[in-house]
Amino acid sequence: MNIHKRCTIIRAMETIIGTVNNTELIAEWRIVAIADGDIRPDTSDEDLEYYIENDAFADILNTFLQVMGDAQQSGGLYVDGIVSKPKH
Repeated sequence: MNIHKRCTIIRAMETIIGTVNNTELIAEWRIVAIADGDIRPDTSDEDLEYYIENDAFADILNTFLQVMGDAQQSGGLYVDGIVSKPKH
């Protein structure tokens, strides 16, 4: 297991989820994947131990893909005043 790589991916997903332009989808992520406040700027890799175990990590990856697919259909992503274009 590459602990650092998994933690880097967890942090990246958390960052991207923060740009989802749909509060219900963000709430789903918080309930099913990563709890609000569990990842902060000072969170160490060791603090993410639970999230990177094989089964938990696989579930988080799956939830991320589901939320992203749903986000594409309802609100997209919102970053720095820009909203993603809807899928045609």
